[in-house]
Amino acid sequence: MRNRILALLLICVLIALPTITRELGEASLLALATRILIYGMAAASLNFILGYGGMVSFGHAAFFGIGAYVVGILATHHASGEPLFGIIPGTDQMLVTLPLAVLVAGAFAAAIGALSLRTGGVQFIMITLAFAQMLFFLFVSLKAYGGEDGIIISRTNALPGLNMRDKATFYYVVLAIAVLFFFGLRRLTQSSFGTVISGIRQNERRMAALGIPAYRYKLYAFILSGMGAGLAGALMANFLRFASPDMMHWTKSGELMIMVILGGVGTLFGPFLGAGAFLILETFLAEWSENWPFALGLILLVVVLGTRGGLQALIDRVTALVRGGAK
Repeated sequence: MRNRILALLLICVLIALPTITRELGEASLLALATRILIYGMAAASLNFILGYGGMVSFGHAAFFGIGAYVVGILATHHASGEPLFGIIPGTDQMLVTLPLAVLVAGAFAAAIGALSLRTGGVQFIMITLAFAQMLFFLFVSLKAYGGEDGIIISRTNALPGLNMRDKATFYYVVLAIAVLFFFGLRRLTQSSFGTVISGIRQNERRMAALGIPAYRYKLYAFILSGMGAGLAGALMANFLRFASPDMMHWTKSGELMIMVILGGVGTLFGPFLGAGAFLILETFLAEWSENWPFALGLILLVVVLGTRGGLQALIDRVTALVRGGAK
């Protein structure tokens, strides 16, 4: 009950955030909150295979970038009036672009996962990294879509009845999607499928001995994870009104992994905490010094070594101490 009350209070604060930022005259804080929600979804999708499935993917940003490019490419063809491949019309409707981004990212995840998951350990890490870099250089070479300069999206995708050019409206749309994403992920991890994935992480041979097709389950998890990242990438393209190959570079995969580790591997809310901590530190440390990555690295070391489980573990321990003191 206490956790539900805290969750309800958090949602109330998030709902009131546009009003709070407007009264404070800090519009940039609303943009920061929107980025945190989007990156939180991307990090949570990575955490599903990393924390729950034990699959250390270093190419997760590929699906993030693919989701962004689906929005950018469809917007480009909508503006030009020329169908993609001569048959697929362009569109700027979010009800169309978001599902397509999820499906296309899932298709790429299925292809990459089908090959990568036949290996394990360091080989799996390197193969996912290699595939991500292949896609990065592929999109760099696509001069029709801006090459290494990326695609400029003239306007945010439209939703019927909503003014998507308004930053507060777009924030509320992202917030609604993030809440649904979180509860969907919670339901997934607590389902029998999530239990099997966790069992495979702990002992894959034992699960195989029980007659469970480990490869198939891992592939399904990899596809779902890629679809989640594709959704986040599509939202980020709408937020930035821009998509570029940098979104699928290996450094972006590293950032997502840092968010997961910072927040807490194998926790539901940890990736959102990690995304918030990472982006807030990045924003304010960058104003302090151009060598902010060095300071961020030191902070990351302190959090990982000092909390033994990320920010979520630290919060859990503090909460336990408060409860113990109250008793």
